[in-house]
Order: sequence, then C-alpha cells, then structure tokens
Amino acid sequence: MGGNFMPDKLSERAQHLFKVLVELYISGGQPVGSRTLARGAGLELSPATIRNVMADLEDLGLIRAPHTSAGRVPTPLGFRLFIDTLLTVKDLPFAEVKRLCEDLGSETDTHRLLEKTSRILSEVTSCAGLVMIPRTEQQAFRHVEFLPLSSDRVLAVIVMNQEEVQNRIIKTERRYSSSELQEAANYLNQAFAGRELWAVREKLLSEMAMDKEEMTRLMQTVIEMGQKAFQTDEKQGDYLLAGETKLMGVQELANVEKLRRLFEAFTQKRDVLHLLDQAMGAHGIQIFIGEESGYQFMEGCSLVTSPYEVDGRVLGVLGIIGPTRMAYERVIPIVDLTARVLGSALKSLH
Repeated sequence: MGGNFMPDKLSERAQHLFKVLVELYISGGQPVGSRTLARGAGLELSPATIRNVMADLEDLGLIRAPHTSAGRVPTPLGFRLFIDTLLTVKDLPFAEVKRLCEDLGSETDTHRLLEKTSRILSEVTSCAGLVMIPRTEQQAFRHVEFLPLSSDRVLAVIVMNQEEVQNRIIKTERRYSSSELQEAANYLNQAFAGRELWAVREKLLSEMAMDKEEMTRLMQTVIEMGQKAFQTDEKQGDYLLAGETKLMGVQELANVEKLRRLFEAFTQKRDVLHLLDQAMGAHGIQIFIGEESGYQFMEGCSLVTSPYEVDGRVLGVLGIIGPTRMAYERVIPIVDLTARVLGSALKSLH
C-alpha cells in the first residue's frame, strides 16, 4: 500500500498512543488533547509524559496542531503510517457480503452494472463511489502509415488490434515530404507496436513537454504526427461517479475552496483518471492520502482503490473518495470485495 516511513523511531508506547490518537480522531472528528488521549489509551501515564510523546510525534511529522486548537490531528504522513503498519482490517459481516454479491450478480447490462457498483460503493461507505469504465475497446496499436494529401493535410492509416483499420485526415502545421512522413511512421511503428493506444498517447504527451530546441527534426515530426493521428474523440478513459454530494457534509471539507477544487477535478476528470491509471498498474488496494497524492484537489481527502479484472486481465479500477478521516478498517475490505464481485459479475456477462 505504499509508504516507506517505518515506525522504528517510535517506542511501543509511542506507537500505541499514536494509534489511539488516530482512532479517536477518526471516530470523533475533533483534535485530540493529552487528557482525552490518556483516557483513551488506558495507560497509567502522567499528562507530562503524554505531552512529551505527542511532541515527539509532532517532530516526526506524524501529527500537527490545527491553528485553532490545543489538540492534535494526524498528518497525511501520519495516516500513511497508521494504514501501512498499525491498522487492523475488519472482516465484513456475512450479510453485507451476501447482499453485495446478490445486488451486482443480478445485473444483465454492463453499463448499468458499473453504475450500480459506484452507487453501492457510495451508499455502503458514505463517500463518493467511482468506477472506471473498462478499457477493453482501447486495444493495441499495430501499425501506422502517413500519406501526404495537400499542403497541410495528411492521411493517417492506423491498424489496430488484429486488422481494424482507421483512416484519419489530419491538418498539419507545415508541409511534410513523403520521406519525412515515412521516417515518422517507421519510428512510431518500431517504438509503439503492440502497446495500448492510451499508453502511446500518454508517452507522446510527455515527450511534447521536452524542449523543442533540443528535439531532432525527426522527433518533432513524430510528435506532431503521432499526437494528431492518435487523438480520438473517444476520451482517454472515463469513470462513473456516485454520491459526490455526500462530501459536502464532511466538516474537514466544509471549505468552499476545497470543495470547488474537488468538484472541478470530478468535472474535468483528467487528474482523477491519472490517479486511477497509477492504481491500475498496482496490485490490490492502493491508498492516496491528501496532498501526498501530488494533487492539490485531494487536500483533506483520501482515495482508496482496487483494480477489477476478468480472467486475470485488469479492465479498470474502482474505489471511493472520502475525507482523510474515514474508517479505513471497514472501507478497505469493502473496496477489495467490490472489485472481486464486479470482476466475476462482468465475467458472467461475457
């Protein structure tokens, strides 16, 4: 689940107090003071000892004091340590497992099944549920050819999968000779044959960010041709979202600016899809905590994801976005189970 901060700097007592502090914060939503912590920890410790341990935890960056309070709350790093090393995941009650299997197993249409999955995730966790639409239709790039048509138009002939051929007329910024187009096609065919189209587009996008001055003429041609030829009307993936309004009632997100950023990210989809793409390459549960994810819109939020697959092939990712202060011990098994149930429901539809 990521994270490389090991608690070896913490004594057993400090670990215990830290775990109790996080649990109290998750269940109560209030910054935790030394008195509350002493009561919750069930240890015979003086207030001074507890304050010293809290000061150490703060020095390690695991907890912080919100400016308005004498108590402490976990930081994203603190949550990461808690999840990776101190969390005890609970088994889901049998009735809940049975209900989930029946609800998803009864659906006969793929799109409705995905919609229902995002809705159930949201209902069961009180967070926003999201499910990536399977990328089955975005399969492998095989071969491309470019033919000059007129001064600023080029015909791109793209072969996908086994023999699906797509012809696209692209408008170019300058006139290209047949030999330049041939060279660019050779390069793309060598570099990308067999790769999924979305992966080819991602790579070309990242190469576009290189310094134009430093690029060879061939690379400039490759990037312009590749960008335009592989640009499609079909989105680079998509996801279904349910229950995002539940996040408006969460006190940590009750800040207009935070909510605006979050809902803008939901609308634009690109950044959320980027996080889901990262989760797609990982095995099992991935947890992105707050700004640690690299995205500002995630401040105060966590994203818990799991890939879903059919016959060993990962088709997409599902998960929930909720406040960083969530009941991880319950949310993690729900996301994990839902991914497995969705995989088997999709398998039975095919």
